[in-house]
Amino acid sequence: MASTAPPPPPPPSSSLKRRDSSSATNNREGDQLVITPLGAGCEVGRSCVFMTFKGKTIMFDCGIHPGYSGMSALPYFDEIDPSTIDILLVTHFHLDHAASLPYFLEKTTFKGRVFMTHATKAIYRLLLSDYVKVSKVSVEDMLFDEQDIIRSMEKIEVIDFHQTLEVNGIRFWCYTAGHVLGAAMFMVDIAGVRILYTGDYSREEDRHLRAAETPQFSPDVCIIESTYGVQLHQPRHVREKRFTDVIHSTVAQGGRVLIPAFALGRAQELLLILDEYWSNHPELQNIPIYYASPLAKRCMAVYQTYINAMNDRIRSQFANSNPFDFKHISPLKSIDNFDDVGPSVVMASPSGLQSGLSRQLFDKWCSDKRNACVIPGYVVEGTLAKTIINEPKEVTLMNGLSAPLNMQVHYISFSAHADSAQTSAFLKELMPPNIILVHGEANEMGRLKQNLITMFAGGNTKIITPKNCQSVEMYFNSEKMAKTIGRLAEKTPEVGATVSGLLVKKGFTYQIMAPEDLHVFSQLCTANVNQRITIPYSGAFGVLKHRLKQIYESVESGNDEDSNVQTFRVHDCVTVKQESEKHISLHWAADPISDMVSDSIVAMVLNMSREMPKVVDESESLKSEEENQKKMEKVSHALLVSLFGDVKLGENGKLVITVDNNVAYLDKENGDVESENEGLKERVRTAFQRIHSAVKPIPLSAA
Repeated sequence: MASTAPPPPPPPSSSLKRRDSSSATNNREGDQLVITPLGAGCEVGRSCVFMTFKGKTIMFDCGIHPGYSGMSALPYFDEIDPSTIDILLVTHFHLDHAASLPYFLEKTTFKGRVFMTHATKAIYRLLLSDYVKVSKVSVEDMLFDEQDIIRSMEKIEVIDFHQTLEVNGIRFWCYTAGHVLGAAMFMVDIAGVRILYTGDYSREEDRHLRAAETPQFSPDVCIIESTYGVQLHQPRHVREKRFTDVIHSTVAQGGRVLIPAFALGRAQELLLILDEYWSNHPELQNIPIYYASPLAKRCMAVYQTYINAMNDRIRSQFANSNPFDFKHISPLKSIDNFDDVGPSVVMASPSGLQSGLSRQLFDKWCSDKRNACVIPGYVVEGTLAKTIINEPKEVTLMNGLSAPLNMQVHYISFSAHADSAQTSAFLKELMPPNIILVHGEANEMGRLKQNLITMFAGGNTKIITPKNCQSVEMYFNSEKMAKTIGRLAEKTPEVGATVSGLLVKKGFTYQIMAPEDLHVFSQLCTANVNQRITIPYSGAFGVLKHRLKQIYESVESGNDEDSNVQTFRVHDCVTVKQESEKHISLHWAADPISDMVSDSIVAMVLNMSREMPKVVDESESLKSEEENQKKMEKVSHALLVSLFGDVKLGENGKLVITVDNNVAYLDKENGDVESENEGLKERVRTAFQRIHSAVKPIPLSAA
C-alpha cells in the first residue's frame, strides 16, 4: 500500500463567544471546531462538554451538579439539539460526570451511541440506583427512576483501554486516568485533528490505582480539568499520617469520627488505610469501623472483580489474599442498624453531606465537641460540607432546626485530582497548542491560567477558560490526502504523471484504487447497467446511417445475431437496431460517453422524423468522401475569411492569410502554418484546429 502521511494541521485561529444554537448551520463548512461547556465551565459539577467538527458531534460526560436539585442540577441541554450527537463518551462513574445520563438517554431526542469502560458501567448502575434512593426531592423534581437507569444500561457500550473504535468517521480511544477505578481520558481523532478530554485525572499512584497515562500523541486541543487550580497536594505519607492521627486521637477520647465520602472511589482508598492502621494498633481493634452505604457489599464485589485494573501493589497482594476483604471494617446499611454506643469510625455517603446516611449521622453528632468530621476530598460549592469547612457556629439540620457546630472539622484531601504541579508537568509533556480549562471554580481556574501563560511564554499556546454555554471556535485548514492502494500502488508514479482510478471516501480518509480492486479494499462493488430505448422512426435505415456519419466518424454496419436484422454500431458504444418499419431501438452499456452518444442519436432521430417529407433517400455512392471533403473545405475557408479577412489560395495549394502586412501560409492537409510573425502563426494554427474539429465528424479517439 502506497501512502503519504498528511502534514500536521497548522496552528488554528480561535475565538470565544456565547453559544448560538443555530451556529452549526452558519459555520464555514468543514474547518470550524466548536467546543462548548454545557456544564463545568468555570464551576465544579455537572461536567458536560459539547463539540462539533466537520459535521460530526461529540459530547463528553453527562453529570449533575451536587449543589442543586431537579432540573437546575442538569447541564444546559436546552442549548443543543441532542439528536445531532454522534457519540457520548463518559469518563468515569462519579455523579458530577455521569448522573444525568439516564435522563439524557431516556427523556431527550438523543439517538447516538454511548461509550464508557467496563468498570465504569458496572459501578454506574450501582451508584445511580443509590442516588435515586437517597435523594430527598419531590416526585416532580426526580430526574429519572430505577426503570430509566435499567433502560439506559441497555444503550451503553463498553470500550477497553487503548482500544480504537470508529463511529461515523470519528476515531477514538482511551487511556487510564487514575482518579477512580475505570476512569478514562478520551482521545478523539476527526480528519487528523486530535482532541484530548482528560475528565478527572490523577498523576499520582495511590494504594490501589495506577497513575494517569501520558498519551503518545500530542493533541491539537487538550480539554483539561483545573479543580485544584494552583494548589499543591501534600505528600501522600503526610496526608495519611494526619488522617490516622486525627482519627486515633478522637476515638481515644471517646469521640466518634464521621468521614463523608463517595460510596465508591476515595472510600476504598481510605478503607485500605484504616484497615492497615487498625491491624498495626491492637489497642484500637475493639473500636468499630463502619462502611455505611446501602451499596457496601456490592461495591466491594465490583472492586474485587476488577483487581486486574488496579496497580501492581494490589495485584501482588491479591495473589495471597483479597486486599478488599477487610478484617476490621463492617458494612452498615442504614442508621436503624447502628448501635451508637461509645467511640466509632463511620464512613458514609454522600460526600457533600446534602442527604443520606452521612447527613443523618452529622445531624446526630455535630453538637458534641468530642466528635470529629474528616472531609477527605474536594467539596463542591453549595453543599453542607463546603459550609462547615469554614467552621460556622451553627448549622441547619435536615428538620429545619439550628444546632451548634461543636464537633471538630478537618479537611485532609485525598482527592484524586491533579494539582498544579501535576497539571503543569502533564501539559509540558504533551505541549498541546490549545488548552481549554474546565471543571474548576472561576478564581482557581483564573490563577492556573496565569501560571500556564507564564510557563508557555514565548510559544503559541492558547489557554482558554470558557464559561457555561460559551463556545470556543477554532479553525483547522488541513489538506485532503488520498492514498493509492492495490494495483495502482504497485509502481510509484513519476512526477507530473496522472493517476487514474476510483476515488473512494470513507469517513475522512480518501483512497484511489482500480475498479477491479473495489471489492477487495472496500465494501463496494462494480456492476454494468445495460440500457435500451425504442423510438419511432419510419424513414429509410440507410438515410439514418448517412446522417449519423455526418456526426460520428465511426458508424459500422452489421447484423443482429439473433434476429438477423440490420444494425449500426455508432462510436463503438451504441448499437442502433431496426426493430420494425416504424421503430428503431438503441442498446448500450451505461457510462458517461455512451449516455451522451445515445442522447444525441435520439435527438437526431426525433428531429429527422419531423423533417421526413424533405429527406430523399440517395444512394451512398453519390455522397462520396470527395464531396464531403469539398464541403468541409468550403466551410473551413468561409470561417477563416470571417476571422482573418484576406484569405487566398496560393500557387502550391496552401492558403495565404494576410493580416496587417503579416503573411501566414496554411497547409490545408496537415494544418502546418509558416509565418515570420509568431503571434499570427499561433492564431492561424489554433483557429484551423478548432474549425477542423468542428466541421469533421467526431472521431472514435474522442472517447
